[in-house]
Amino acid sequence: MKVLCIGHAAYDITIPVDSYPVENTKNRISKRIECGGGPASNAAYLLAKWNIETYFAGMVGDDLYGDRIKKEFEEVGVNTKYLIQSKDYQTTSSFVIANQDNGNRTIFAYRPPSVNLGVLNFDFTPDFILIDGHEPELSKETLKKYPSAISVIDAGRPKKEVIELCYLVNYLVCSKEFAEQVSGIKVDYDDLTTITDIYNYLKNEFKNNVVITLEDKGCVYEQEGDIKIMSSIKVKALDSTGAGDIYHGAFMYGLTQNFDIEKVVSYANLAGAISVTRVGGRYSIPTLEEVNSKYASLK
Repeated sequence: MKVLCIGHAAYDITIPVDSYPVENTKNRISKRIECGGGPASNAAYLLAKWNIETYFAGMVGDDLYGDRIKKEFEEVGVNTKYLIQSKDYQTTSSFVIANQDNGNRTIFAYRPPSVNLGVLNFDFTPDFILIDGHEPELSKETLKKYPSAISVIDAGRPKKEVIELCYLVNYLVCSKEFAEQVSGIKVDYDDLTTITDIYNYLKNEFKNNVVITLEDKGCVYEQEGDIKIMSSIKVKALDSTGAGDIYHGAFMYGLTQNFDIEKVVSYANLAGAISVTRVGGRYSIPTLEEVNSKYASLK
């Protein structure tokens, strides 16, 4: 069982604070947390950590941060043959202020002008493909080349190239922002018909399996023709960095295990919820044993 993750890799520096800093002040911090990040990158890390044979295709710089990302991947067993280190590209770096009082994070991301990976020739046949839209040309060609692979897109922002890829995948797992902007309908939690209207719009438009994440409200999915909302797990959030990436990685794990959609969504919900109780995107990824235990306790 082989999973190919295609997309963005970055390096995160997270600063946990008790409250958001006041402008024009000096603030002393007791620690900072550094690790790799990026949507498809974090999903690949989770999958390998959960003992799935995982490959990552994406670009980083031939620099210190690129070296650290590659080393982190290799420590958990991600195959880095298609992690391209380019001398013409500087690894994306993100600086994250994690407000532990409310769990919100503020991100300052430096991303140099993109260098397109182009098309890669893989020496294996993926059974599953997860994309985040950051390598649209490679993603499109790979999906066309391996039509029998089960595919998932992590659709965050409704950019043109991301929307185009949504037509090509089996599972569209998107953010509330994406769902609202593409459908033109705003979510109103006091009027649940707005959620079903958005869901039906996306399903009719893209003609695939749709899951909409609603941040701390849970997620929307369909089971046996019924549109359902699975509530999020109530936790004390410290840092939401990477929670969406972790959700998508756990979602893909569920597909590799042939779980039914409710269990797939439940595992994704649990992994995302556990992650926000810890600081630092990649370091907040729970173990599979933690998620298994939590899932068993909910049954």
